[in-house]
Amino acid sequence: MPRPSALEPPQSRWDFPRTAEAQAALAGPTEVVGTGADLQPGTVLSAYRCGLFPMPVGNRLAWWSPDPRAIIPLDGLVVSRSLRRSCRRFEVTFSAAFDDVIAACADPSRPGGWITGPMRSAYSLLYSLGWAHSVEVWAPAGDLAGGLYGLAIGGFFAGESMFHRQRDASKVALVALVGALRREGAGLLDVQWPTPHLASLGAVEVARASYLELLRKAIALPQVQLEG
Repeated sequence: MPRPSALEPPQSRWDFPRTAEAQAALAGPTEVVGTGADLQPGTVLSAYRCGLFPMPVGNRLAWWSPDPRAIIPLDGLVVSRSLRRSCRRFEVTFSAAFDDVIAACADPSRPGGWITGPMRSAYSLLYSLGWAHSVEVWAPAGDLAGGLYGLAIGGFFAGESMFHRQRDASKVALVALVGALRREGAGLLDVQWPTPHLASLGAVEVARASYLELLRKAIALPQVQLEG
């Protein structure tokens, strides 16, 4: 049975700051704009529309707005020759095994794991409503070799986490995601924080104010569909 096309949930009872100035004032020297609230679908979507995303700090639910923010320009992905060869070795699907992907990303044995049970449940519910998506990378033998998941609003995609069990499998998922977003006419791929690994794939840093302007334009685009 096909999934719904992004059903809008009840509105959140929480308000999030929408401007760079307001977020900077609340975050101060940190990147946490606030703590608390809830992980209801309406709350999570409202936060992303304001440029925030949830990630726990200890036992507290925190709402983050990194400055600078890392994005991957959809025309700027760096694909090496060896990665192109890896892309030919795997089969890729979209939103076909979301539960398996988020379970692998949430594996508690992974270093720096942050995907708690409530976080996993929240994104699984958003998946059932048509907002969250996964990219699956399958080995020739049929095993799940890697993947990623994230959230799409209009032409905006927020990459949340990725994993690999075979060499280059998570990178193959990213290549497939960027290709799909370009075909769908998307406008923004957010990868949250800059890292050397993401920079090697073409990620760049943008100031909070610039990011929020890119976000505003992207979420006004038609809803991307990442299925099949």
